[in-house]
Amino acid sequence: MTRKTITFTAERQVELLESQLRPLHEDEVLVSNEVSAISAGTERACLLDLPNLGDSPPCDFPKVTGYSGVGRVVDTGKQINSVQPGDRVLTHWGSGHSNYNYITEANLLKIEDDSLPSKHAVFAVIAGFSLNGLRKTRLEIGESAAVIGLGILGLFSVALCRIAGATPVIASDLSHARRETALALGADHALDPTARDYIDRVKSISRGGVNATIEVSGQSIALQQALNFAALFGRISLLGCTRVSDSSIDYYQQVHRPGIEIIGAHTNARPKKESRPHSWTWKDDAAALLRFMSDGRLDMTKIFTTAYSPEAAVSIYQKLADAPNDFPVGAVFDWKQISV
Repeated sequence: MTRKTITFTAERQVELLESQLRPLHEDEVLVSNEVSAISAGTERACLLDLPNLGDSPPCDFPKVTGYSGVGRVVDTGKQINSVQPGDRVLTHWGSGHSNYNYITEANLLKIEDDSLPSKHAVFAVIAGFSLNGLRKTRLEIGESAAVIGLGILGLFSVALCRIAGATPVIASDLSHARRETALALGADHALDPTARDYIDRVKSISRGGVNATIEVSGQSIALQQALNFAALFGRISLLGCTRVSDSSIDYYQQVHRPGIEIIGAHTNARPKKESRPHSWTWKDDAAALLRFMSDGRLDMTKIFTTAYSPEAAVSIYQKLADAPNDFPVGAVFDWKQISV
């Protein structure tokens, strides 16, 4: 069988490469992918070789991206006990945007609800990043919450703040369309952060200051704004990846004196095996999100937007590189569309 993988071979260069399937290791599962979710911010950063790409050194190509898929188990290694051929599974990390995915048992989760569409379930990994960011704020029911930046992580954060009992939920983004989507997902207010009265409006709406803020834009100026409208003892979760740190902070006036907590919320900053309050494993978060999707609390019809053929990857990533603000929020590659 032929394996096809979307690969960044150089900066701004995308290819759909072919290879033959190799034998499975004893601790691996082979999954035939139905869909894989596009994480626009991370994948654009990899395509353009931007700074702060984890442990990846500059100009480190080829790169294989795509860390969330849904498919059917084809085969299992001798050490695998939790799944069997035919099971539908959610995969986390693994081997990227590909029609076949090699995955370890620690990085897959069986999907129990057969009625849940794969194009929705595949976002449980990405939504788990948002849930991790929200948990780290230790949000209490009735507290105010703000979400800065309304890409897919921000929109999931808005919906989850609503589910978690925040009031009001304040969303902000430069895009009018994304602000409208945030309102549809449960935000009480959606603001333009470039408005001259933005800080004052947030303070007024939040009854004097925001208790829990999830910063998703990755822009240093957004953190400054969050510090300026934070309530006394407010918590700010840094969910977005800040590629360039280009704004200074007055730590005494903005952090130390008001007792503000700034919390790193990268998905790697979570337990690997056992969940605890405010810090769950990726599997437990994903399982909770799949339940929210199944029972209707998380309306995926408002987030999923587009299914692309992997054979159109070159043009898709060109669009993402050149016009990121116009790129669909909830986009997937549909591996059923590729020619055999």
